[in-house]
Amino acid sequence: MRWFLKLRILVGWVPVMALLTSCGIRLPVDPPATHHVPVKFTAPPKKPSESPHVLVWLISDEFHTGLVFPYDWLLDSGFVPPTDFGNPPYVAMSWGNTDAYSEQGLESTLKLCEVIFTPTRSVMELIAINWSVTEVCPHQRIWRKLVAREHGPQLAHFLNECSINGPDGRPKVVRPASWGKGVQLEGRHSYFIPRVCNVWTVQAIECLGGEINPWLALTADGLIRQAEQAPNDFEKIWPGKPKSPEAKN
Repeated sequence: MRWFLKLRILVGWVPVMALLTSCGIRLPVDPPATHHVPVKFTAPPKKPSESPHVLVWLISDEFHTGLVFPYDWLLDSGFVPPTDFGNPPYVAMSWGNTDAYSEQGLESTLKLCEVIFTPTRSVMELIAINWSVTEVCPHQRIWRKLVAREHGPQLAHFLNECSINGPDGRPKVVRPASWGKGVQLEGRHSYFIPRVCNVWTVQAIECLGGEINPWLALTADGLIRQAEQAPNDFEKIWPGKPKSPEAKN
């Protein structure tokens, strides 16, 4: 009888694994379209204060990772924000399962099994950061890196393709952010294991010119080990402050 039950479990896993293999680990975002630009004899004028590099941050708790970007750089690069989001200096962004990001969370075993074993809906979170990243995210481990400004359009394209747009051409807001002042945007791509939040972070870092193997970055620590190595070279600047027992979040 035991061997029969094990066989049933194994058979049940076959279609699930086939589905995951066919879907692929990466979010299916095509490279941005290119077009011919006529050659000009003079380069366009640069903004006086525009540096060829921008500073980005990688943030992580025990399981999940995200990134922080200069918001004006994203807008200049073509990122389309939701209506009335504001104009903060920086934005923290991450991606994941819509129920896990909700206020209720994965409150039942059934929900947890659904997330583990089936493709589910996703959200991309966008949170305003109005002062120092380490002060806003003191409980997160934090790394930083200077990246070439020219990577902005590729990153903006990836971020735009991660959410569904409404009739106004802007991303659809699902609910307020899980923390801070921000929103969650309706995701365009399914969440499933192994396509987890850290794979989204991998692809965003690749847009910045990084090189990370997503299969070795399914966990936060697996991603960080690669992010700290060349050619990625993220520098750790904050170890993360332990939460007090009284803290709710």
